[in-house]
Amino acid sequence: MEQKKTIGFVFIDQFADWEYGLLSGSAVEWFGARTIALSPSTGPVRSIGGFRLMAERGTGVEENGDLDAIAVIGSDTWPSADAPDIAPVLNATLARGGIIGGICGGTLALARAGLFEGRKHTSNGAGWIESKIGDYAGSSFYQDVPHAVRDAHIVSAPGSAPGTFTTDFLEALFPESAGHVAEMRELIAREYQAA
Repeated sequence: MEQKKTIGFVFIDQFADWEYGLLSGSAVEWFGARTIALSPSTGPVRSIGGFRLMAERGTGVEENGDLDAIAVIGSDTWPSADAPDIAPVLNATLARGGIIGGICGGTLALARAGLFEGRKHTSNGAGWIESKIGDYAGSSFYQDVPHAVRDAHIVSAPGSAPGTFTTDFLEALFPESAGHVAEMRELIAREYQAA
């Protein structure tokens, strides 16, 4: 029996409630993945909506060697100068062929880790990443688009695009299920079609 793919979701204080649910739910329900909540904090973290989450693991490299992918969820805390450094676990997962995704403020963690160097990516608008952390490797590859951008194993999205973040992430993680992801993309798009 094929082993389930495992996705680690990184949460920090003030994480965005709307940015992970579609991905985590559909990864488990439709694709049979296993999801694990990660946080560099040892105690519980709170969402923007006030929900409390207790992560199953930290963000250390050694404890996350089984991850096939990591999704860094946005938070109002990522832009701060004392935001956690999760570059080691991101780089280690990518180095073994894993998928790394960042949405909204989560893209700042990817930029700080150097993952956008030579790769197309997006975030919350042109110049947004620089306005929060200064110049970063790969800034010339920024795509000013309202949907997710995938470049090989890296997926990025503005906070307003959890739908395309989900489908691009799942397509990267489950390339053999591209047809299934296409159906999902069509299903999500129906909500936005004119009545």
